[in-house]
Amino acid sequence: MAQSAPLVFSGITPEQYARLIQKAHAAGLEIKGSSGSASKFGVEVCWDYSADTQELAFQCLRSPFFMKPEEVHARIEALVRESLG
Repeated sequence: MAQSAPLVFSGITPEQYARLIQKAHAAGLEIKGSSGSASKFGVEVCWDYSADTQELAFQCLRSPFFMKPEEVHARIEALVRESLG
């Protein structure tokens, strides 16, 4: 599938980003550093986090035929929202 537009989250503190990394690891997604890409089960995502601007961008680069990029984004968004609490 084609790439989707990135999801951009504002106001993400370094502490919240650290919680997100922990939650992602628990879900089986290896997020390392402030930017990069990872893949699992045919889903490939990339991210870019700036502690200075407290902005996080996530993008679904590829998904398998049975999963739409919008579904990937919904799961990412839920993970980010959980990390904010």
